[in-house]
Amino acid sequence: MKRWPNQAENQLYLEYDIQQNKPGLLGAVTTLLGMLDLNILTVTGIGQTRRGLLLEVQSDAKIRALHEALNEVEAIKVTAFRIPTLLDRIALRHGKRLDMAEINPPTYRFIREELGVLVDFLGDTLLEGGNRIIGIRGMPRVGKTEAAIAACVYANKRWILLSSTIIRQTLRTELLLDESDNNIFLIDGITSTTRGNEAHWSLLERVLQMPTLKIIEHPDVFIRDGRLNVDFDFIIEIRHDENDVIRIEDIAMSFSSFELS
Repeated sequence: MKRWPNQAENQLYLEYDIQQNKPGLLGAVTTLLGMLDLNILTVTGIGQTRRGLLLEVQSDAKIRALHEALNEVEAIKVTAFRIPTLLDRIALRHGKRLDMAEINPPTYRFIREELGVLVDFLGDTLLEGGNRIIGIRGMPRVGKTEAAIAACVYANKRWILLSSTIIRQTLRTELLLDESDNNIFLIDGITSTTRGNEAHWSLLERVLQMPTLKIIEHPDVFIRDGRLNVDFDFIIEIRHDENDVIRIEDIAMSFSSFELS
């Protein structure tokens, strides 16, 4: 195993699935880690049968020795052995893996009760920065805009609403001098497609080309409009409960009723 340069300051994420729930199993694993002088930073149960550990490591030889030893333990099956990712840190923090659909773009699913997990995940993503376009899909009043703004606050990032109905209808047609690409731009796909004029869409086109983070609510409606081509890096879905079905037609109808009431 090669040296991991600047590896989140020499950290290793270990996750294993319990195959035989023997008494003292965690103690045996931690004893092995102690004998190899690997410092345990965090230990968390993940779901019903998995355990995740964040380790501080200094030696490639000891990392190799640990991996080889764990693979010989029949009571566990190693499911992750790597530099910790953002998803690993979320799993350690909340004791569960995010529900991700292996589709294009990748889609992460949350229910309203998990908004705290969502804010952590999205906030940490915003902290990473970069040029990304993130979609948030869900029925009205499920917490889409609130979660996006809370994530911006978590990440200590300034957000700019280009289109929204969270307080009153917002439709921006220009940026102020201090609204640079260091900000997070929030776009409501329905508001833009149903109310946006040519100047508004000209602004959206310019912003989408900026090397910054953009969050678009109702991404399906935005794409269906067809005025701009958008490649989403990933999609977030929020439901009231696991049985909720997100229907574009119902969203558009609810939006129209809301605006007319």
